[in-house]
Amino acid sequence: MYFSNMETLIKPIITEKMTAAGSSMNRFGFIVRSGANKIEIKNAVEKSYNVNVEKVWTQNYIGKVKTRNTKKGPVFGVTNRHKKAVVSLKEGETIDFYSNI
Repeated sequence: MYFSNMETLIKPIITEKMTAAGSSMNRFGFIVRSGANKIEIKNAVEKSYNVNVEKVWTQNYIGKVKTRNTKKGPVFGVTNRHKKAVVSLKEGETIDFYSNI
């Protein structure tokens, strides 16, 4: 099944840790569709940002069970599960997430 770039990449990860990794090691993180593989992620990043991707790392995060006590008793729920991808770009290339602001 073919997915477009916008369906594969959900959003970039913009945190202090990923910003530091982007400036020092040339690595950038994205939240991606849970069924996406490394080849689809690589192609989506290359088409969306016009860069060359060297390597892709992926991590699956399962939803955590959360409990909250209320007047009527405990309420149970689960946080959302997601997949995270970290891509390494070729030397000299970068992605500017702040250019659209």
